[in-house]
Amino acid sequence: MNLSVLSMMAHAGLIVKLVMLVLLIFSVLSWWIIISKYILFSRARYASEDFLEDFWESKTLNNAYEAAQSFTLSPEASVFISGFNELRKISTARSERAHTETLQSKLASMENLKRAVRKAQLVETDRLEHSLSFLATTGSATPFIGLFGTVWGILTSFQEIGTHGSASLTVVAPGIAEALVATAAGLAVAIPAVIFYNFYANKLAAFESDIENFSFDFLNLVERDMLSRD
Repeated sequence: MNLSVLSMMAHAGLIVKLVMLVLLIFSVLSWWIIISKYILFSRARYASEDFLEDFWESKTLNNAYEAAQSFTLSPEASVFISGFNELRKISTARSERAHTETLQSKLASMENLKRAVRKAQLVETDRLEHSLSFLATTGSATPFIGLFGTVWGILTSFQEIGTHGSASLTVVAPGIAEALVATAAGLAVAIPAVIFYNFYANKLAAFESDIENFSFDFLNLVERDMLSRD
């Protein structure tokens, strides 16, 4: 009696094979997301560090804007570009009403800028967060999918007992083995998904905090400059 994993899968019933196929699909997709997110987060981190260094060394926002074009993977750079584009529109509108501008109009302009920056923050957060929910789904669903295979394997064993009228190891071992493999496969898929989901969730929270801090700094710079002008 050959109880190797490959042999058990080859002789498993249709339902157990389908369960293993579903788990394999979940596993492949999960690892693709894990690897792609590692690459994305690493590149975004390095790009952000370089952009922030150039931003604070820039003498004007125009210089910072030119530098930001080189850091497309940096969420802070993307937020700044969106904010700067909105600032250009505000500057154009301000030049047209230069002699009639009031404090209220300045504050209204700042609100428009804040909304543009906030929208850019949400876009960047969604970009970084994209597909992470699949890891959460994998971590919560695959153990139960494997458990379904387990239950089915046990049912198969009971059917074999009824068919052969015997509860010997030779009769029940294949079904029980299939059940244990399905359980193990479900856990093998779920465990890395849960670990990396939590890992990337913490990374994402750090990115959100950095983006928020940069947005405040950028808006404060613009607001001080705008309100200081007559």
